[in-house]
Amino acid sequence: MAKARILYIEDNLANRELVKRILEIEGYEVLEAEDGYAGYEAAVSLQPDLILMDINLPEIDGLTLTARLRQHQQLRDIPIIALTANVMKGDREKTLAAGCDGYIRKPVDVDELPIQVERFLKLSRERRGIEG
Repeated sequence: MAKARILYIEDNLANRELVKRILEIEGYEVLEAEDGYAGYEAAVSLQPDLILMDINLPEIDGLTLTARLRQHQQLRDIPIIALTANVMKGDREKTLAAGCDGYIRKPVDVDELPIQVERFLKLSRERRGIEG
C-alpha cells in the first residue's frame, strides 16, 4: 500500500525542504504550498491524506486557514496538524480550538516527525473505519 499524501503549508522554504526530505525518506508523498491561499487551493484540488499547517503564514494565518478548511465539505475529515514554533502557554489550545487535530513543535525532531505523522494518520484511518 502506498504511503499517504501530505500537504505541507509553510512559507519558509528551508522548513518545507527539511520536512519534505524527512517524510519522503519514509515513503510519503509531500505536496507543498507556500502560503495560505495556495494551501487552500491545493487542499481542495489534491485532497491530501493529511495537512501540516504552519500557523504564522503571511496574509492568512494558519488558524484562520484551518477554520476555513474545516468549513469545506470535502476537507472536514482530513487531519490538520499544526507544525509551529508557537510554543507559549495557550498556543496548543488555540490551534486545537481553530480545528487542528494535533500540534507538533518546531524545530522538528527529525527522528520523531515521521512517527508523529504516522500516529495522526493511523488515528484518522481508525476514525473513518479504514484499514491500513
